[in-house]
Amino acid sequence: MTAHRTPRRSLKQRLKDGDSLRGALLRLPSETLVEMAGVAGLDYVLIDCEHGPADAALLQQHIMAAEAHGIDVLVRVGTAEPALALRALDLGAAGLVHPHVDSADDARRAVAASHYPPWGERGFATYSRSGRFGTVTAAEHVAASRETLVVAMVETERACAAADAIAGTEGVDAVLVGPADLAADCGFPEPTVVQELLQQAHRAAYEHGRTVMSIVPDLPSARAAEESGARLTVFNMAHVLMDTMSALARPVRTS
Repeated sequence: MTAHRTPRRSLKQRLKDGDSLRGALLRLPSETLVEMAGVAGLDYVLIDCEHGPADAALLQQHIMAAEAHGIDVLVRVGTAEPALALRALDLGAAGLVHPHVDSADDARRAVAASHYPPWGERGFATYSRSGRFGTVTAAEHVAASRETLVVAMVETERACAAADAIAGTEGVDAVLVGPADLAADCGFPEPTVVQELLQQAHRAAYEHGRTVMSIVPDLPSARAAEESGARLTVFNMAHVLMDTMSALARPVRTS
């Protein structure tokens, strides 16, 4: 007999329903932090396999920990890495963040790596974790896969100039500006330059009905991003933890 679970709303459906979601950006290995994020009540974790180890075995363990605590997992893959995208989705990731999407062609390739035909080019299998080890039908598996959230990262001046075409690409659900890479691409200019480019990309996302995702270092920044319209905010836990530890390390002043 096949065991059936009561499905919960996907991240994609929750965004369609108008929810604003908060998550934590983590690098492997961070299983305990994944569990803590779930216990704390965050909506998702974003596992960074671009700047962290792209270890599929570790990633599976982190996804299993997240599922045990009722929290979804997004995975940031490397630039143009369809093989890693396939593995992450087979393991049960709720969506993918694709870095360095500089053009509509890049956006189409990101969508293709994220979905089964006819939406994309992802290799098909139902015997993976995401297919409940072959206990779902092909039709059920395809239907579930269409809830995959596809986030395009805009990280260069060229990408910001193409933001309208990127956001307008069918299958792109959200746009995330990478402020650090964008600043580096522009030669680390005055912050106002990066902010203007960021707003340009965000306007394009809003005009096409896409969700804006923002990486933030702290709670005030999250609130500011949400007030500006972002409905996916993700805390960079490296910033959060280092700020907390630095504060703890400061000597206590006595009068």
